[in-house]
Amino acid sequence: QVQFVESGGGLVQPGGSLTLSCAASRSILSFSAMGWYRQAPGKQREFVAQISSGGTPTNYRNSVKGRFTISRDYAKNTVFLQMNSLKFEDTGVYYCNFRPVPGGGSDYWGQGIQVTVSS
Repeated sequence: QVQFVESGGGLVQPGGSLTLSCAASRSILSFSAMGWYRQAPGKQREFVAQISSGGTPTNYRNSVKGRFTISRDYAKNTVFLQMNSLKFEDTGVYYCNFRPVPGGGSDYWGQGIQVTVSS
């Protein structure tokens, strides 16, 4: 079993920046892709960004393109989400996601971390 610890969330003013981290308890080399999702109050969880195990391609939700950057560090077993120019609508609970290779079972999820953009 693998566990994940998310960090880096918090309260930030519009236009500010945060970097989320999701550290795994073991090597993440076995995952085919890693990503971030978010859920705003009263809304469904939505895709934010994804990176393949090889580093490319990366995919982003249209509303965060040019502002968010996803990356991973295999040495640290960690996935990052750099968030710049934050907007009110970026507020929500952010979850890291790890997708096993085909046949490797269901996706893994972090516990979630709150990001609040407010003035």
